[in-house]
Amino acid sequence: MRKKKVVFCGPDDALEFVKKVEKYPYNMDMISGRFIVDAKSLLGVMNLVCQPEIELNVYEEDCEDLFKDIEKYIAA
Repeated sequence: MRKKKVVFCGPDDALEFVKKVEKYPYNMDMISGRFIVDAKSLLGVMNLVCQPEIELNVYEEDCEDLFKDIEKYIAA
């Protein structure tokens, strides 16, 4: 499993993020506080948009292609 922190500036970022991650076959969750949502669920991700940082868990070790595709959302 690989983890990254992601940040969204608004709903448009969340929509674009979900469109990108749903292309990949990996199972992914997003966690913020006590909330856990499927990273490929637009409705779930929209509920987390207001959070300052969200943890993305990808249940695959070899997922550098995904991280490269979503690098603009990964917290520095």
